Amino acid sequence: MAAHQHGHHHSHDHDDHDHAHHDHSHAHADGGGSCCGGHAHAALQTAMPAARRLAGDTEEAVFFIQKMDCPTEEKLIRERLGQMNGVGALEFNLIQRELTVQHQLPSIAPIVATLKALDMLPAVKSDSLDASAAQAGAIEQAAAYRIPARRWVLLGLAGIAALGSEIVAWTSGDERSLPVIALALLGIALGGLGTLKKGWIALRNFSLNMNFLMSLAVIGAAVIGQWPEAAVVIVLFTLAEMIEALSLERARNAIAGLMAMSPDLATVRGADGSWASAPAREVAIDAIVRVAPGERVPLDGVITEGATSINQAPITGESIPVAKQSGDTVFAGTINEHGAFVLRVTAAQGDSTLSRIVKSVQQAQGQRAPTQRFVDRFAQVYIPAVVAMAVLVAVLPPLLLGADFHPWLYKALVLLVIACPCALVISTPVTIVSGLAAAARHGILVKGGVYLEQGRKLRALALDKTGTITFGKPAVTDVVSLAPSADQDALLQLAVSLAARSDHPVSRAIAARQGAAALEVSDFEALAGRGVRGRIGGELYHLGNHRLVHELGMCSPALEARLQAFEKQGKTTTLLCRGAKPQLLVAVADTVRPSSREAVADLQQLGVHVVMLTGDNPHTAQAIAAQTGIDDARGDQLPDDKLKAVEALDTQYGEVGMVGDGINDAPALARARIGFAMGAAGTDTALETADVALMDDDLRKIPDFIRLSNKAHAVLVQNIAIALGIKAVFLALALAGMSSLWMAVFADMGASLIVVFNGLRLVRGVPSRVA
Repeated sequence: MAAHQHGHHHSHDHDDHDHAHHDHSHAHADGGGSCCGGHAHAALQTAMPAARRLAGDTEEAVFFIQKMDCPTEEKLIRERLGQMNGVGALEFNLIQRELTVQHQLPSIAPIVATLKALDMLPAVKSDSLDASAAQAGAIEQAAAYRIPARRWVLLGLAGIAALGSEIVAWTSGDERSLPVIALALLGIALGGLGTLKKGWIALRNFSLNMNFLMSLAVIGAAVIGQWPEAAVVIVLFTLAEMIEALSLERARNAIAGLMAMSPDLATVRGADGSWASAPAREVAIDAIVRVAPGERVPLDGVITEGATSINQAPITGESIPVAKQSGDTVFAGTINEHGAFVLRVTAAQGDSTLSRIVKSVQQAQGQRAPTQRFVDRFAQVYIPAVVAMAVLVAVLPPLLLGADFHPWLYKALVLLVIACPCALVISTPVTIVSGLAAAARHGILVKGGVYLEQGRKLRALALDKTGTITFGKPAVTDVVSLAPSADQDALLQLAVSLAARSDHPVSRAIAARQGAAALEVSDFEALAGRGVRGRIGGELYHLGNHRLVHELGMCSPALEARLQAFEKQGKTTTLLCRGAKPQLLVAVADTVRPSSREAVADLQQLGVHVVMLTGDNPHTAQAIAAQTGIDDARGDQLPDDKLKAVEALDTQYGEVGMVGDGINDAPALARARIGFAMGAAGTDTALETADVALMDDDLRKIPDFIRLSNKAHAVLVQNIAIALGIKAVFLALALAGMSSLWMAVFADMGASLIVVFNGLRLVRGVPSRVA
């Protein structure tokens, strides 16, 4: 679990902490970097930017705060720390209960003292001033925190006492008799001291939060002699808070469950050749590890001996076993079905693909989704507005109309209870986190709630051809010698030698063709979008596509006709040129993935316009498009052309997505509203740069993602409607004098629970295409 504990995930909501007293613009200089915990996990630092000393002399400390799981606490901490001199940006991640503070203080002691004064029990996760400060033990204890049974028992007793006081008051008709007050006080003492204490802290810090409003309502009820109500209200509120904490725990566990897929122990070969069990997090890169049949693979690695089939569902979401043999890559957390095999470790546990997926999901949780930003801003206005209204309701009728003070004060207290926007505020993060977890289980890694919300708006999708629609593993189909007297095998060897130096898929296909050893190439140079050139035996050769031959001025009508014949069959032609003459023609073809056609049809059914962009010639583009049902296929696209095409689609259709797998797609991926990367399990860059990474190569995951986005949006809208609807009803009832205090609490808490459980529905899985 080490990786889970020490990766830090930050939510950047820089829009609202500009009130710190000094200019901290440099604190945001580099996006959401991460720093590493005290267990000098060198490995972690390769996956994430190394622990950072920020520009100027800004330091960074990360705290794990056990008691911070409601926006109420976030608001209180933000208000207090924001006023401290030397404290810069604050970043909160409520799901992970993490607070990141950027500061310019000589030590973090004042920050810790402030948090303790707020009764927040901080544990230091990392501190750039003192690497040894991280209290790993404290964090693990805190993270494993469960609500102790004692609190449930106390709450039960408090509930009995509160109900008892209600019953005594009701039967005797006297709400102010001694037994009633005694039972009510007992209920408040057993069930509500925590809330009253938090309310007092909020009052001392002039923070209008839920605990303060509740405390005020309870004290107010007692003052006007409604003792039983005071007790019932606080008991219900405490119960609801505990249930809310449990539900957030479920959202957290959805992510922790992903991490738990990776085993804690690995069977490692020692220096003397003996096998021994060792903790996976201590196994170094290049260690040799054995995996028995039926076991989960402990670490990412490459098979050195043995062959097996592996269920890669934890990474790709696809449970069909994949055959693996020597030289193939395997991922931590995947399940070895049949044979035993030995692997060489390629990444430490904290850097495994699975850990990176988990970190990525945690980082994504921290980033505020648009709906959540709206809700947070709404809450900032909503609380003060309702509190002001409550004050007016309590004061104006008695003053202006000479009405009796007690009933109006009671109405005002009901309003205070209704002023809590908890249901509203909690509904969004729970929904988003559930959606992100469901997607990750399905092999779709979404880098933020923003993209989960945007997916449903996609109207156009640009697909790269090679490796996306097709397998991207082209094979040589024809070799034609163009120089009558030359030795074809010798020419092919020259072509293979040049191709071996390039990583373009077509070059790879040519390089894979020949058994003979590649010749030495000097002055090698890649010509973007055209091919390569280099010297062999002192002579300059070019190996490239149709366009390169044109640019070199070597194209003849006869050659042109030959090339077009191949291109019309959807084959890619590559020519070897020496001096002023083309010497050899090699034709290469790529095969379409079986899932591509289905995915395209599915996307078109969802109302998404599908476009194919490829660097290949227009004939190949048309041939492949015809096989997959794509109407709009564009060939000869260089990286800049792909970028322009995406920009044009964006103006024409609105939201446009781009699916790619290579470096040459990077500009277009970055420009698209959502960049999808294919087959991300194998590549680092795709995992880091894409907005949505598909862990395997199945394009059908994109329509699945759009459906999940639709579902998430529906749940968000339902949740906001439920939360506000219940509030509105009770606001009206309160003003009409028809709602009692405990009904208001019940409504508030009922709303919270309904929205949380509604949000958790998304965890169940990704809605699949209708069969």
